[in-house]
Amino acid sequence: MAFLKNRAPVIIVGVLIVLAILGLIGSFTANPADFIQKIAVIALIGLVIYFLVRKFSNSSPQKKEQRAFLKAAKKSKKRLQQKSGDTTVKGSSLGTLSTLKKSNKTKKKSPAHLTVIDGKKSKKKNRASF
Repeated sequence: MAFLKNRAPVIIVGVLIVLAILGLIGSFTANPADFIQKIAVIALIGLVIYFLVRKFSNSSPQKKEQRAFLKAAKKSKKRLQQKSGDTTVKGSSLGTLSTLKKSNKTKKKSPAHLTVIDGKKSKKKNRASF
């Protein structure tokens, strides 16, 4: 009896799959153009739903990390392109005013994430007084 209880869902699913295949074959032989049109519409609706779900689904932390990595990679690539652009501007003896202004803008570096603590910088330590 336990053997039949475990087999019942498998048999039901198998029968449904066979009936679905017979229905598809019958629909295709009756009107092939209509069948292909219905399949194309179903596929198109499925794609639209898939992209909507992906767009509006909650992003996971992995996706956020991936976005942060891509943003940092773009910044790095941009910085490297600007550095290579500065060498070409410096190497050329002829430069227009706009290219010189552009090179001055690209020389600015992004602020480092370090803070300077103002202290007694000008006074040197007298190590003998310790």
